[in-house]
Amino acid sequence: MTAISSNDPLLQPFKLKHLTLKNRLMSTAHEPAYSEGGMPTDRYRLYHREKAKGGIALTMTAGSAVVSSDSPPAFGNLHAYRDEIVPWLKALADDCHEFGAAVMIQLTHLGRRTGWSKGDWLPVLAPSPIREPAHRAFPKEAEDWDLDRIVKDYADAAARMQAAGLDGIEIEAYGHLLDSFWSPATNHRDDEYGGSLDNRMRFSNRVIDAVREAVGPDFIVGLRLVADEDWSKGLSKKEGIDIAGRYARSGKVDFLNVIRGHIDHDAALNDVIPIQGMRSAPHLDFAGDVRQAAGIPVFHAARIGDVATARHAIAEGKLDMVGMTRPHIADPHIANKVMRGAEASIRPCVGATYCLDRIYEGGEALCIHNAATGREGELPHDIERAEKSRRAVVVGAGPAGLEAARVLAERGHQVIVLEATGDAGGQINLLVRNPRRREMVGITDWRLSELERLGVEIRYNTYAEAADVLALAPDLVVVATGGFAQSPSLEAGEELVTSSWDILSGTVKPSGPVLLFDDNGGHPGMSAAEVIATSGAELELVSPERFFAPEMGGMNHVPYAKVFAEKNVRVTINTRLVSVRREGNGLVAVLGSDYSASTLTERRVAQVVVEHGTVANTDVYLEMKAGSRNLGAVDYKALIGRRMPLPLKNEAGGYDLIRIGDAISGRNIHAAIYDALRYCTLL
Repeated sequence: MTAISSNDPLLQPFKLKHLTLKNRLMSTAHEPAYSEGGMPTDRYRLYHREKAKGGIALTMTAGSAVVSSDSPPAFGNLHAYRDEIVPWLKALADDCHEFGAAVMIQLTHLGRRTGWSKGDWLPVLAPSPIREPAHRAFPKEAEDWDLDRIVKDYADAAARMQAAGLDGIEIEAYGHLLDSFWSPATNHRDDEYGGSLDNRMRFSNRVIDAVREAVGPDFIVGLRLVADEDWSKGLSKKEGIDIAGRYARSGKVDFLNVIRGHIDHDAALNDVIPIQGMRSAPHLDFAGDVRQAAGIPVFHAARIGDVATARHAIAEGKLDMVGMTRPHIADPHIANKVMRGAEASIRPCVGATYCLDRIYEGGEALCIHNAATGREGELPHDIERAEKSRRAVVVGAGPAGLEAARVLAERGHQVIVLEATGDAGGQINLLVRNPRRREMVGITDWRLSELERLGVEIRYNTYAEAADVLALAPDLVVVATGGFAQSPSLEAGEELVTSSWDILSGTVKPSGPVLLFDDNGGHPGMSAAEVIATSGAELELVSPERFFAPEMGGMNHVPYAKVFAEKNVRVTINTRLVSVRREGNGLVAVLGSDYSASTLTERRVAQVVVEHGTVANTDVYLEMKAGSRNLGAVDYKALIGRRMPLPLKNEAGGYDLIRIGDAISGRNIHAAIYDALRYCTLL
């Protein structure tokens, strides 16, 4: 593929030792949790292959691959301590090399950043017995014999990676075992591994020396290191840059991948890996300072979410390789689109961090609005045209409807979208009323741009009934009508409550004191709570769960918790809203407990807001079932097996009929887009 501009800084090759990287774009190490038994099997391989196919110069696997059995996997980590990993990694590397992409892997011992009840139930290790809040284990102080065997484990793991044909390795030193020796916050030892910086670096020096001896002088070895823990009791910027400089001058390390901050709890992690509503590329200038001081190649990734920022990082000499990791989860073909001058078609990362929250909660990485990522074995990133063009009507222009229209149009079908309101976006239009979540509009805007390119007509202010749809003579009808806010079942007073939708839309203004009862546990209730709290109204957030917002991961929890702490929001868990009654000019909310029928308390408030998910809007679907060829039925076995999912049940029917997203039941944005992609690529 010919570059659109040979002067684009992002498209310039970069020489790293003997290796020529074809451009400046990379995906930094992260663990998508696609492994099986600690091995990077087909799903893992295809995920990285897709980025290679998309033109990336370097994909860094694992985040991190563990070198020892007493570093039990915390979130699907690869097992670099097992010989069986070699052929799996060789297959992955061969696939990526086919497209001219380099492949490396990150190696680590997790230290205290894991739990003792995982893997083989071995004790968690750390320089000193200081607990990490995030993973909660109380670690054992590492003994000499522990350190001796772990040094050997690093060397053996590095040799395996070399045998697999990888282009290099990166040793992890932020929040894990190696850098916990560097940090005064986690190293309280009084032996030869504690005290002075020379002593605190002793163990990592031993590891790097052993790795070099194992792989030789020519194999690429890098270090992903924290160069400033940004923490009063942790590693200072001065010492961090000193460490970076020492390794640069040693000649034993070929590149540095720079991190700023500490990650021992959720709030700190968010500063290292910022999410939506936070500053773009907050550590880029710092990484540039390290590059200037160290004098060897520097890589970095931290919310470099768009091509313009990435280009700036290279053009201004702040980085040698720029990590766009979450953006490549949203769109693995960024490099190719830059090369052909199609930047506007890049699917944007909206900073939702659904990907990482799922990993940290024990799931696998999924993009909130690219359902093909992580499913490359079953779903395409590039949509193939259908053998025969059909006339399709999509009812609803929320995320499900827009995705269905996009995929069907890419398939070559003639598509018309009918939308009841004056705007596309559905419930996303509610989410973005919370100023911190405005980036979510990118989910809508990208699809509207794609539909314009594809020539799809959207008819707004059309509340479609069956007759309106049938007047368009469709061969295929996709119902994506979403849902309506619903209230939880109360013993009395349902007519007195306000929905979270009313608050987010601005239809109802917060009037304190407010009690918000969230019986859903996701973003809608939390966003409404944030809007109420920032309005200045007194707020109590009540949840029947044992902790609030269980449908939302820890990284998205942080900004909500920050607002609640700053605005003195009262959070009450294990409590259910029983009823509401009017009393004078206010309301009385009666609260109970699932754990005791006799426990009832009352709150006198001005407003009761409730969040209980959505109820499906099924009207047009039910109207059209009888006239459809499949009577609305879906063959789930065929759908999962990637075959035609709509069985013929009515030969007299005039059209196929499916419904997707919240028009079936209340779920989330990813589920809606996944529905649309998995169905419409088969139709």
